[in-house]
Amino acid sequence: MQVSYADKQVLKNISCEIPENKITAIIGSSGCGKTTFLKSINRIVEEEGGRLSGEIFIDGKNISELPDETLRKRVGLVFQSPLVFPFSVEKNMLYPLNYHFSLSKNEQRDRVKHYLQLTGLYEEIKQDLTMAASKLSGGQKQRLSIARCLCIESEVLMLDEPCSALDMKNTIYIEKLLVELKKSTTVVIVTHNLSQAKRIADYVIYMENGELIEANDCTIFSDAKEKLTRIYIDYANY
Repeated sequence: MQVSYADKQVLKNISCEIPENKITAIIGSSGCGKTTFLKSINRIVEEEGGRLSGEIFIDGKNISELPDETLRKRVGLVFQSPLVFPFSVEKNMLYPLNYHFSLSKNEQRDRVKHYLQLTGLYEEIKQDLTMAASKLSGGQKQRLSIARCLCIESEVLMLDEPCSALDMKNTIYIEKLLVELKKSTTVVIVTHNLSQAKRIADYVIYMENGELIEANDCTIFSDAKEKLTRIYIDYANY
């Protein structure tokens, strides 16, 4: 896979397999292409004016053969700055549900409650689900964004620096949530926090200058095969 914007090549010869029902952490210096990698998997790069070449498969199906709405239902993306729609918490959840499903009012209510409970948000705001989502804290917005992806039964959940702006309490909660989610969902995170990757990742991809340098399980932190990987890990741990 390769990605270019105008004359600039951003990703070069990326080839890897994301393990199912595991947490994959993508690490590397700022600007190395990690976020573009995520955006390629659900084809957002093309909406941003990028050109994607090569093939990406999900369950053996080339994503180019899937309608965008089908692909993005199956592969959810939570951005570094969580996106909440400019209406209530409840309507934030109902918006994708109404778009993708035909559910009764009771089914909608049950699904909203279930996924807000799953992310730990329901108990915090159950008295006022009609509050504006913009009033939530950063950690709450992050969890609402995750719940919104999960409520439409996304098979793959991708998160770009999900804890970069959060305090320790919210970071711990989201890490525990992701570990629980991998029982039924394939999770891919971009993170600069090597300690976080060591804590929760099953598989690690190291990128540099738009290229995939090394991909392995967590032995990569103690026994990296590539010199560039060892240099980055030693520097990041310094």
